[in-house]
Amino acid sequence: MTDSFLRAREAPQGPPREYPPLPEALVVPVYDNHTHLEVEDGGEPIHYREHLDRASAVGVRGVVQVGTDLATSRWSAEVAAHEPRVLAAVAIHPNDAPELVEKGLLDEHLAGIDELAQRPRVRAIGETGLDFFRTEGDAAREAQFRSFEAHIEMARRHDLALQIHDRDAHREVVETLDRVGAPERVVFHCFSGDAEFAQLVAERGWYLSFAGTVTFRNAQNLRDALEVIPRSRILVETDAPYLTPTPFRGRPNAPYLIPHTLRAMAAHLGTDVSMLAAQISSNTELVYGHWDDEPVDAPRGPFDPAAAAERAAQGEADRDRG
Repeated sequence: MTDSFLRAREAPQGPPREYPPLPEALVVPVYDNHTHLEVEDGGEPIHYREHLDRASAVGVRGVVQVGTDLATSRWSAEVAAHEPRVLAAVAIHPNDAPELVEKGLLDEHLAGIDELAQRPRVRAIGETGLDFFRTEGDAAREAQFRSFEAHIEMARRHDLALQIHDRDAHREVVETLDRVGAPERVVFHCFSGDAEFAQLVAERGWYLSFAGTVTFRNAQNLRDALEVIPRSRILVETDAPYLTPTPFRGRPNAPYLIPHTLRAMAAHLGTDVSMLAAQISSNTELVYGHWDDEPVDAPRGPFDPAAAAERAAQGEADRDRG
């Protein structure tokens, strides 16, 4: 059985933060192509199934649940195997690579990711990339490059999408993709560049995924980027529980808040919300496939033979301890 949460977000000072109310439902549904439902947040945390129910109620038909280490990647793959509204992405986050190299564990963890990548409802390798905001020293950066290159190769070998984490490393990320050879489908998760970089990314046929940051007053660079790229390259995400869109910035984020981001994007582009939603939904399916392409595993009920055997074994163990 999958645990409801694997980790908790560090709470800021002050009273517990509440999840925002549900927005008006979209007429044309979309997908949240990057979220972290394993992270506990808010004064009253929400189970991932309720997150999905709330999302369904407002026109968010599915999510890509993203791993950032071996444990969260396993969690993501397991949830996707049993939940038809979830596909999974698996990877080692670039900020974890230096410590794993230092401990001599990077290759072992990469092998674990490679194994998970072969599961049917795992559709992406990510999030991986380069993060120079928190990384200091040549050795740490070299560890990130080594990990990133291994993930690129993995995505190509398994014909999976590649979700990029890029922070203060635009040039190095593109150079690495060009040098190693990018897979067919590349997504810059939570795109953070300017219009010039957006054009460079789009010209290579890669996708730009916009999070709640595109609604922030101080993020004109993201809105400029949105304007200059073909709409066939646009995706939308939450990166929940982080990066909550305006007007709820500072409160926990969730997939059901995608309509706020989508409507802000449509307003800036001067287009109809439903038309933009239809385009983004089509783009998302081109990257990850359809959510119903592969069946989920049936939930294990009380009469499942394996579950019965586990209960019997547990009973024997309890008697032995008694």
